Amino acid sequence: MKALSNPTLKKYVIDDSQYLLINEMFDRAKEVGYNKFTDIALNFRNLIHYINQKLPDDIIVYFLHHTEVDVNGKIKAKTIGKMLDEKLTVEGCFDIVLLTQIENDRHYFLTQNEGNSTVKSPEGMFDLKIDNDLKQVDENIRKYYEIGG
Repeated sequence: MKALSNPTLKKYVIDDSQYLLINEMFDRAKEVGYNKFTDIALNFRNLIHYINQKLPDDIIVYFLHHTEVDVNGKIKAKTIGKMLDEKLTVEGCFDIVLLTQIENDRHYFLTQNEGNSTVKSPEGMFDLKIDNDLKQVDENIRKYYEIGG
């Protein structure tokens, strides 16, 4: 949040954003009790809410996050615990969730849920499968929402 408190750019990328969770968990590994997991979950949730509520509308922050398959076979954002998975559902904090897929050596983004993931985007923003090109994604989002940048 400190890095984003005085933004100078129109887009930011938090690459491997799950490491914000994992690094804090390892930093606090020797602490006993459940409170550390609550703190870690709150810190991550507060970052997302800060971005969604405090940043100007023309600034977009991209979270690049690893995925995992849950017990029901659904692909979801990889987190560190039940509070984020069961109480919050991280993907629910975002209007757009894309999933990288590989098909015949082609990397692309899936833009709509096909029944086994948390992928979503507004209708008409993207085709079902688009090139894995964050610059093009950013251009489409800005065009769709009519925001500069």
